[in-house]
Amino acid sequence: MARAKFQVLVIPFKRDGEKIKFCMFHRTHMKLWQFIAGGGEDNETKIEAAKREAFEEAGIRGNVFYELDTCCSIPANCFKESINWGDECFVVPEYAFAVEINEENIAISHEHSKYEWVDYDTAISNLRYDSNKVALGELVARIDRNLLGKEL
Repeated sequence: MARAKFQVLVIPFKRDGEKIKFCMFHRTHMKLWQFIAGGGEDNETKIEAAKREAFEEAGIRGNVFYELDTCCSIPANCFKESINWGDECFVVPEYAFAVEINEENIAISHEHSKYEWVDYDTAISNLRYDSNKVALGELVARIDRNLLGKEL
């Protein structure tokens, strides 16, 4: 499969009464906490890539997804695939999504060593990348204002 010129970020969340919990993943090779992240493949749409990555990395399927407004740019040279994108590709967009789930257990892939359900403050303090923090902030604001948007 050819790697598409975009990334997706997916934030799994669940409601626990009045509280919201977020599922963070510890990346095996990078030794850091983040949400589900991966690249598009072939002619996938952004939402198709988000749903595939959520299934591949955490066994999530058939849940309600929401597209967030958060979009960041990642330097193309961060990816080994960048050679296939040509000399004029300098940045790759990363599109953010949220997925509301009901189950507690996640089936992690080999890309992660563990996962944890955490509150907002814990997530913010453990996340390394600003893109993850900005998307989380948007998600929390949307939940607080009951403005999650159209279910995908």
